[in-house]
Amino acid sequence: MTAPALIALAHGSRDPRSSATIEELVAEVRRMRPDLRVETAFLELSRPNFGKVVDKLVRAGYDEIVVVPLLLSEAYHARVDVPSALAEAAARHHDVQIRATKILGLEVSFLEVLDTRLRDALRTARVRELDALVLAAAGSTDPLANQAVARLARVWGAKHKLPVVAAFASSAPPATGEAVRAFRAEGRRHVAVASMFLAPGFLPDRAAELAVEAGAVAVSEPLGADPELARTILARYAVGAVELVPV
Repeated sequence: MTAPALIALAHGSRDPRSSATIEELVAEVRRMRPDLRVETAFLELSRPNFGKVVDKLVRAGYDEIVVVPLLLSEAYHARVDVPSALAEAAARHHDVQIRATKILGLEVSFLEVLDTRLRDALRTARVRELDALVLAAAGSTDPLANQAVARLARVWGAKHKLPVVAAFASSAPPATGEAVRAFRAEGRRHVAVASMFLAPGFLPDRAAELAVEAGAVAVSEPLGADPELARTILARYAVGAVELVPV
């Protein structure tokens, strides 16, 4: 029996670096599971469109599809956009089972990826010791999504035994620049910012710009196409595939 197809569903961006990074991440998933049919799709702004990818898989003979949303927070896109996209596809293909898994999310294991990116940034900046850390994320009008970032920041701070604050690129305070300035006002001169974004784009660029203007000694690159993220995508897929099996 053919295994369900996997669609890695990202939000999309006008920045071509974003879709290129998503494609690199999905390529890593394919390398890990060459036996699976794995496709990339986007909700908006980038191609290919989710509905067209579903159509292509149906034409190829797939009647079971597992969708892994490449989203880091349970905010509007996860709660509204993804279910809406699935409902539209299901309405066109009544004989096809399409199931979305839980989002990629904010796994504690991603902190290892974060540390790797930050070490690279610190090496480039030739900084060895830090006084404080800022965890930068997209931000949301949903307070629960922002609280999840703040919880992860506390876990990260405990790991490094440094003060850490979560900051946001939009929709919620503090902005990265405000967070860096607040630490510097306390006399902490070596403040680094880690980018809890999946891929490059306007928001991570803006967060980095504000942080550097405020005096951050280093800002890391987004998580990117790391094997840990690919393994998490496959773990989400495995659960989704099992849930497609009738009891």
